[in-house]
Amino acid sequence: MKKLLLVGAIALCGAMNAQVKFGVKAGLALSSLKAEADNVSVSSDSKTSFYVGGLAEYKITDKFALQGELLYSPLGGKETEEENGSLMGYDYSYKYESDYKIGTLLVPISAKYYVTNGLAVGAGFNLGFILSAKNKYSETAVVDGDIESYSEEEDIKKEVNTFNFSPFVSAEYNLNNGLFFDTRYNFGVSNMIKNQVDNETLKMSFFQIGLGYKF
Repeated sequence: MKKLLLVGAIALCGAMNAQVKFGVKAGLALSSLKAEADNVSVSSDSKTSFYVGGLAEYKITDKFALQGELLYSPLGGKETEEENGSLMGYDYSYKYESDYKIGTLLVPISAKYYVTNGLAVGAGFNLGFILSAKNKYSETAVVDGDIESYSEEEDIKKEVNTFNFSPFVSAEYNLNNGLFFDTRYNFGVSNMIKNQVDNETLKMSFFQIGLGYKF
């Protein structure tokens, strides 16, 4: 009886190991912020950053799988404002730049359907935990050839919510040697502003493309 239980336990572990694959992944992330207040909407320029982390895929059948991941990415957005003109006989130019860097721990959970042995499409949601939030901005003014500039980085973590929820759709292509390529678009649905004054919102969307390896 003991031998039978041991054989059964070994067989069960073997079956589970065959169904679960672990892996690592990294790639490029393009993120942007969208602010809305008083029926006015403003979107930032895209910020280019990276993502890196690991994953576990559980194959339910040959066609369906569930996947969980743990990733880190410094997401955010960029803003640029420029003005040129003439005042009191002097030519001038003014430029303002800001770079929002929102360090986020991402926990994506998805369901995948394998269209072929290599190609899979999926959908799921990201549980985003804000670890840090900073805004680095600079101002440059040129008046009649004289240049003045100023830059500073401020910590804005207290002004944003620590949790950000974002659903996504994805596509993935797997090679026989364990390498895979994937792409994903994450929709901004959560309001990131912690203390709202007049129902204003700030939402973050981001696109990911990269590669990984499943062991």
